[in-house]
Amino acid sequence: MSISHVTTHVLDTGSGKPAAEVPVTLHVLDGERWVRIADGATDADGRIKELGPERLPSGTYRLAFDTGKYFAASGTETFFPEVTLTFGVVESEPHYHVPLLLSPFAYSTYRGS
Repeated sequence: MSISHVTTHVLDTGSGKPAAEVPVTLHVLDGERWVRIADGATDADGRIKELGPERLPSGTYRLAFDTGKYFAASGTETFFPEVTLTFGVVESEPHYHVPLLLSPFAYSTYRGS
């Protein structure tokens, strides 16, 4: 199994558990438009280890998390039906891990390792 240049991990801080089955899409900014590169869903541990290629060229990327679908599956109301995180990638960096800490009415993120 290969690990993609960008990986993510979603933790549901409201339940204190990994957020499984969260749809996630990776896009790259191409000129003035966003182009979809890959999509996937978090596993039972809330992770996606294979999301796009092993190496990405330098540029601006974003991860779009379909948090509305995740919360709807448990009948939980949410203020954020989608979370979009935009970040820069430098091709020479070995790996980018972009976690999302999520609750129905708040979220936060950071550059992980």
